[in-house]
Amino acid sequence: MKSSSVPPASREDLAGAVALFHGLSDPTRLAIVRHLSSGEARVVDLVRTLGLPQSTVSSHLSCLRDCELINGRPEGRQMFYSLARPELLDLLDAAETLLAATGNTVALCPTYGTDRTTR
Repeated sequence: MKSSSVPPASREDLAGAVALFHGLSDPTRLAIVRHLSSGEARVVDLVRTLGLPQSTVSSHLSCLRDCELINGRPEGRQMFYSLARPELLDLLDAAETLLAATGNTVALCPTYGTDRTTR
């Protein structure tokens, strides 16, 4: 492994990244972002795909818009949502690569893993 010349970051330096990852840690918001990676979608499309109430989807869309991760484009009485930052696709791709490289290790994590409630 290469050694890095980057100095350790302070909590303040990491605050933006922490907020980003916290925002994406919600399963609904992450599912919305993944869906929008394929292109624009309306609330009704996301409700149908995710099987969630319209109010839940709208609330999460609002959060993602507030963070400027998605855009809303009005057309008539409908709003079409899309990713605001193409870099988000790079982040998702990097996450998939990292998950593939670690195998089941992340899923088995006792703190954040998928099986944490049964332990």
